[in-house]
Amino acid sequence: MSKIRAFVNNPYQENTYILFDETRECVIIDPGMYTAAEQNAVVNFIRDNQLKPVLLLNTHCHIDHVLGNKFIFDQYGLKPQFNEGESYVLASVPAYAPQMGFQYELSPLPDHYLPEEGTVSFGNTDLQLIFAPGHSPAHLCFYDEPANMLVGGDVLFRGSIGRTDLPGGNYDQLITNIREKLFTLPEDCVVYPGHGTETTIGFEKKHNPFF
Repeated sequence: MSKIRAFVNNPYQENTYILFDETRECVIIDPGMYTAAEQNAVVNFIRDNQLKPVLLLNTHCHIDHVLGNKFIFDQYGLKPQFNEGESYVLASVPAYAPQMGFQYELSPLPDHYLPEEGTVSFGNTDLQLIFAPGHSPAHLCFYDEPANMLVGGDVLFRGSIGRTDLPGGNYDQLITNIREKLFTLPEDCVVYPGHGTETTIGFEKKHNPFF
């Protein structure tokens, strides 16, 4: 069964996740590391735990979730995988990064895009793809059913939801996807969001003010 480790990165306090299982293979999700210290924390964890990175996944392609894509490619030879509908979001990053004060290293492009449904696998672990746009145009979440945990990106937060005022955002679409695709998961499913602390599906169904 897989385990998860979070790293908080960049000025947006974005959560980068490493999932790994008993095979020692691991997947890196949303590498937001920006400083050398942030990069070293991830590399040292992988080295100290004798992990083998085999996949680089992006839930979506806003700048705070892709700042480390190039670094992970340089370090481990992994190109990102995300849904093709996020391509123009990634392509827009170089234009606005300088305005936000970032020195952005261009992300490599995928060799393979992720579909809206299906699974992506590493080691003995299968991650179910959950297509949940609304915060971004083709946002994916990754659900590990045996471990009962969801890497949710910027869809659902503890007591909140992803913002919908950026290009490609859609409030009604986001609310519908949370209700129909996330709130149907087990109540005790742990949600690991793109920012902030983890939560559970049951807690959000009861206490999230947007519902």
